[in-house]
Amino acid sequence: MSTIVPKPSDVPRFERIVTREDESFLWRRDDYPWERNVWNYHPEVEIHLINDASGIAFVGDYIGEFGPGYLTVVGGGLPHDWVTTLNPGQRIEGRDTILQFDAGRILRFREQIPELAELDGFMQRIQRGVAFTGPTGRNGAVLLARIGELTGLQRLVAFLELLQMMASAQDYVLLSSAHFMPDQDGETLALLQRALIYISENYTNELPLGELADFTGMTESGFSRFFKKNTGNTFTDYLTAMRLHKACSLLAEDQHSITDICFLAGYTNISNFNRRFRERYGMTPRDYRNRSEVRRRLEGARQTALAVRH
Repeated sequence: MSTIVPKPSDVPRFERIVTREDESFLWRRDDYPWERNVWNYHPEVEIHLINDASGIAFVGDYIGEFGPGYLTVVGGGLPHDWVTTLNPGQRIEGRDTILQFDAGRILRFREQIPELAELDGFMQRIQRGVAFTGPTGRNGAVLLARIGELTGLQRLVAFLELLQMMASAQDYVLLSSAHFMPDQDGETLALLQRALIYISENYTNELPLGELADFTGMTESGFSRFFKKNTGNTFTDYLTAMRLHKACSLLAEDQHSITDICFLAGYTNISNFNRRFRERYGMTPRDYRNRSEVRRRLEGARQTALAVRH
């Protein structure tokens, strides 16, 4: 099993959002992977829903896991990517529901529509990336999906309802740190994307820092500074997140021994694997596997009960 990340062009550019003349925002549903599923940024705000997949979210300098129903908002200019581990040739239809809009275009109407000033605080928060939990996450996901079924004024009203829901919510977490300031020129992004793709294709193998430095034509210290500056994370932390997510996927499948999983995830030492796993998840790999088994049994019982009911 490997993480599939589409290869970007040699000269990446902003993902410009083109809306129709009769629309004020873009709504779409994307399969995974496709050419835009890379570490990228764009001037527009992005509301992003993961419909039915799990993986690792990279938003600014934030690294965290996501699952089905993961609802985030990313401000303009903030780099982001949602990576799902796939089997070779695998494709997830409709993994992502996305809504993108020009925040400045909306806020310019505050003089004519004073109520839009209620969005000021929200627009500031999302510059760091925001993930919604609890009722807002669930209700926001439903409303975002419904927007895709509407047209005209009804579509606009539903969009404003979604913004109001998010702006007034308390059940959210900020993702990226306030001091994260990456370089945003095309050459830097091109080099970083190539490095991230190389990591995604090789993280289950021994992958020393020097190998990435050679790949990018830098010294080890130069690559370390470059990577930290533009992802907000050290190379070691990034690599650890990728490997441990792989380990979690394998532990949940319950098809390999924990020792085998250690090596399949890219570790060469079981003690180091156990230590890193406990540091990140607060439990041993065996405990994680046991909890996954309990969750599977509970979900099986729930599905059986639903089938009997119907």
